[in-house]
Amino acid sequence: MLSLALAFIQDPSTPQQINPNTAAGIGIAAILFMVVICFAIAAFVIYCYWRICTKAGMNGAMSLIMLIPGVGAIIMICILAFGDWKVVPISQAAPLPPAYPPPSYPPASFPPS
Repeated sequence: MLSLALAFIQDPSTPQQINPNTAAGIGIAAILFMVVICFAIAAFVIYCYWRICTKAGMNGAMSLIMLIPGVGAIIMICILAFGDWKVVPISQAAPLPPAYPPPSYPPASFPPS
């Protein structure tokens, strides 16, 4: 991808030499950009799992298990799948809403004409 970007920058009519310092600078900038993007994605995933753990009645800091390289995600999914969620069942949390639509009444009878 870097070579493709450099190919568009160069003028094809005159052969040019790429300064090694310039190429190294572009490479380092690309690597730093990718590192920042990876950290942002990791922070977002940890935030999402923090919210899931909190809503499941567990400590939100358990989401930091995701930082274990390789097996962190598998451990976290197993904890959520097989763990005891300390939440109130929906049947006890709130009464059921009334039936919708309400029962209909039979049509009124009209006098014969």
